[in-house]
Amino acid sequence: MNISFAFKNFDPSDHLKEYAASRFEKIDKFIGDTDVYELQVNLSVEKFRHKAEVILTADNLHISAYEESEDMYSTIDLVLDKLEVQLKKMRERQKERRRAGTPRGARMDLINFVDEPGGRASNIKESDHFDPKPMSVDEAADQLDTLKDEFLVFRNAETGRVNVIYRAKSGDFGLIDPGN
Repeated sequence: MNISFAFKNFDPSDHLKEYAASRFEKIDKFIGDTDVYELQVNLSVEKFRHKAEVILTADNLHISAYEESEDMYSTIDLVLDKLEVQLKKMRERQKERRRAGTPRGARMDLINFVDEPGGRASNIKESDHFDPKPMSVDEAADQLDTLKDEFLVFRNAETGRVNVIYRAKSGDFGLIDPGN
């Protein structure tokens, strides 16, 4: 584990540095000792607001958390709590996938979570793998018209490229052709 600290607009005491380092060592139990990971902790003070942003990076893992309060010690505790919640969710998802026996090819190897002001957490509920069928744009439009889905992925028989046809809010169809 490699923890690096960055301080902005204040000089931290040795006690604060030791406190933060000891608190963030708790996440070892979620990551495991065998994984090599890096933890970037950014602490700043702006007027009366104490802010903490933590970015955890490991193989196939990127998690960030942000918190602010009126005391730096409580801010560190709050951001650590957020980070632990995200790591617990990630660990539960991995356990559920193992229990369900999901084949490795269908499992998501890269997990991204964002918890920042104005940001949102991204959760992938399911994934699907298939080979798009070759058909003309008119055939795809006819097939989408018979389905209740909002879009259809198909291989354009004329160009050989993968296209997406979708149902617009107006009721018409739209076509996405990625080009070359």
